[in-house]
Amino acid sequence: MSDAPLISVRGEAVLEVEPEIARLSVHVQSQEPDRRRALDRLTEHNRAALDLIGSYGDAVEKVETGGLVITPLVKYRRREGDIRAYQGTVLIKVTVADFTVLGELVTRLGDLERTRVDGPDWDLRRDSDVFRRAAEQAAQEAVARARRYAEALGARLTGLVELSDEGLGRDESMAPVALAGAFSRAPGDAGEPEPIALEPEAQTVRAAVAARFTATAPDLG
Repeated sequence: MSDAPLISVRGEAVLEVEPEIARLSVHVQSQEPDRRRALDRLTEHNRAALDLIGSYGDAVEKVETGGLVITPLVKYRRREGDIRAYQGTVLIKVTVADFTVLGELVTRLGDLERTRVDGPDWDLRRDSDVFRRAAEQAAQEAVARARRYAEALGARLTGLVELSDEGLGRDESMAPVALAGAFSRAPGDAGEPEPIALEPEAQTVRAAVAARFTATAPDLG
C-alpha cells in the first residue's frame, strides 16, 4: 500500500435554472343518476378535454390518461342498494413544453364543464443537460479544493484514489395548486376566459461528490 499523503475533500455545485416543462393534472368528471348516462357524459367531457389539449399541437409534449373511475354514490352510508347517483372521473396528465400557451390552456381547460386542473408543476426533463453540468462542476470543485489544500502545505496532487457521488438531484418544488374548478363556466357566460398569468418557478439542482487524492510530501517547515 502506498504511504503517499492523502487529501480528502467534498465538492459541491448548486445551479438555479429555468424549468423546461410544466405538468398539469386534468380531472374530468360526470355525475348522473344512471350509470350508463354517467359513463356517456364522462366520455363526452373527456373527448372535449382531449380535443382542446390536442389543438395546441407541439406546444404539448405528452398526454397520458392516468385512470378512470365510476363510483356509485349512496344516499345513506348504512343502507346498501340505495344509490342516488353515479360519479365518473378521468385523470389526464399533460406535459407542456411551450410556456407561452400555458396560461391560456389552463384557463380554457378549467372553463370546460365539470373539469378541474391541478398545476402547473414545473420540472426539468429526466435527460436534462443541467444534471450533467452540476455533476461536472461538483467534481471540478473537488479537484480545485484539494489542490488549494495541497498548495497550502507546499505539496501538489499526484493522483486520484477515489471519487464517489454523494447525491445529484433537484430541490422539490411546492405542491401543485388547483388553478381551476373555480373557472367552471356559469350558465349564460360567453366567450373565452382571460388567460391567467403564470411565472415559471426556478429549479435548483444540487450535486455533491467526495474525493480522495494522493499528494507529494508536504513542506511542513
